[in-house]
Amino acid sequence: MIAVVKRILIVVSSLCILNATMAQTPGKVLEDRTVKSSVLNRNVRYTIYLPPDYASSERTYPVVYLLHGYTDDNTGWLQFGEINRLADKAIADGTIPPMIIVMPNADSSWYINSYDGKERYEDFFIKEFMPAIEKTYRIKGEKKYRGVAGLSMGGYGTFIYALKYPDLFAAAAPFSAAVMDDSTMVTTPDNRWEGVFGQLYGRNLKGKDRLNTAWYNNSVLKMVQTKSADELSKVRYWIDCGDDDHLSKGNCLVHIALMDKNVPHEFRVRDGAHNWTYWRTGIINALQFIGDSFHQK
Repeated sequence: MIAVVKRILIVVSSLCILNATMAQTPGKVLEDRTVKSSVLNRNVRYTIYLPPDYASSERTYPVVYLLHGYTDDNTGWLQFGEINRLADKAIADGTIPPMIIVMPNADSSWYINSYDGKERYEDFFIKEFMPAIEKTYRIKGEKKYRGVAGLSMGGYGTFIYALKYPDLFAAAAPFSAAVMDDSTMVTTPDNRWEGVFGQLYGRNLKGKDRLNTAWYNNSVLKMVQTKSADELSKVRYWIDCGDDDHLSKGNCLVHIALMDKNVPHEFRVRDGAHNWTYWRTGIINALQFIGDSFHQK
């Protein structure tokens, strides 16, 4: 009898050790990969996180495209956001499902096509980047298994892609999104307009001349205000912006516009500002929200 109990204890201990080892297995990060783009006529860098069991399984995975902010690059969410460590823990404890997280480099493109056609990042992302990524890695290439998230400029890009391509994404999680209303654009100082927005919407524009077709075609608020509730409801939204963030006004206006149309969405205003401390402490909640979209009822 004692021998049997010992064998049982040995088996149980072995299983516990095995489970602990599996739980501690980190995901794999490929930090500096490239996609060749004929649209942009250059190679575009990206970083990708593969979940812990990717190498040991043959399954396919859902994917989240995680977009960086202005002046940052594809390594931002890894270096400052610590996304691999956070995702490892969240997957291990079951908070989020195993997923592939893709972080492309967008320079200062704002993830859209420029007014003059010289920078067509949006075309690249939709027509080249996503297809290339989903062909290279074991990804479930369907809307119901695809999400998009990002911070600041990347939050703006998150809105843009979800609003323009609702048939491609199940959920979107913009953080501290750089959403501006018309009055903000009209009163933006000339030097900032030329340095940041002129390349996108038109050079040497002042006042209301800035409210042109290029701007309205890429205005998050304008799209939310003009699209139908049914179309807006095709994507699940998690909107998160700090109470001390200079971009909180635009995010609140999006929230109000969605409320006015009775479009279901999650809106979070937490204590915090426009910084990595805020984004690090919120990203897993956002990925959990997106991950819920991947579960089938």
